[in-house]
Amino acid sequence: MIDMHSHFFPPISQQEAQRFDPVRAPWLAVPKGEAEGHIMVGETRFRPVYRALWDPDFRVAELDAQGVEVQVVCATPVMFGYGWEAARAADWAARMNDRAIGFCAAHPHRLKALAQVPLQDLALACAEATRAVSAGCVGVQIGNHLGDKDLDDEQLVAFLVHCAEQAIPVLVHPWDMMGGARMKKWMLPWLVAMPAETQLGMLSLILSGALERIPESLKICFAHGGGAFAFLLGRVDNAWRHRDIVREDCPQLPSSYCRRFHVDSAVFDPAALRMLTDVMGVDRVMLGSDYPFPLGEQRIGELIRDAGFLAPGDRQRLVRGNAESFFGF
Repeated sequence: MIDMHSHFFPPISQQEAQRFDPVRAPWLAVPKGEAEGHIMVGETRFRPVYRALWDPDFRVAELDAQGVEVQVVCATPVMFGYGWEAARAADWAARMNDRAIGFCAAHPHRLKALAQVPLQDLALACAEATRAVSAGCVGVQIGNHLGDKDLDDEQLVAFLVHCAEQAIPVLVHPWDMMGGARMKKWMLPWLVAMPAETQLGMLSLILSGALERIPESLKICFAHGGGAFAFLLGRVDNAWRHRDIVREDCPQLPSSYCRRFHVDSAVFDPAALRMLTDVMGVDRVMLGSDYPFPLGEQRIGELIRDAGFLAPGDRQRLVRGNAESFFGF
């Protein structure tokens, strides 16, 4: 199996983080000799984590136990640094990408890295994407928005064009979720706003006409099964047929653009996976676990393995073949 969506966080010290931003830079707090700790942002605990997030040997042992041959790792989104001035973010991204490459170097045939980029500056983002891939990353991960700019923003479209022209695969991951104080508890930002953020990213590319300007060669995947996209696509098509304001910048039926996207399989329900493969196509869904976080698939690949509606060849596409094609493994 190839798991194309997992996260890592290097052992960034508090001192290193404070040199970049004492309030917003994330770091790892792990008591000496312990296997568990917390990602910290400034002095605030952000998320409890365990050893697999920073220890490649421990991670590969867990992958062995689960039958995962290759895993693609990317930054935990709190590492993005999009709120900093561009030069600082570029320095941070380069350091984190080198850490990611070093993390994977411990097991180069088992672990592959996606880069992060200083998305707030087009030239710096393009340069770091190209540098990081040349140094060993297999693609880039970006957030689904940059402040109030969605993926249809001309700067972000230009970055995607660069990735298409340079044959750099892109994983889009939701972050910095909408909702504010209304998402007050029960992990509602992750359960409600995160799927909405992903759908927003996909629809911003479709309805704005941005995909008409981005080469079809772009390989772009949206995390978490594309969020709410597949389930609500019929609503979008209906609006396109009956409201000219929806058709204004989108020359084709929205569902016709599914062929331009990939998604991962992190939907956790057989009926949802069946709908996802029906809507997106079995050639555009890839095994993605969101390991090693609690909201990820705890038995990697179990949903696909147990999906009785999948033909054996289609199951193999989801657990391996589609990722091989997407990343060029």
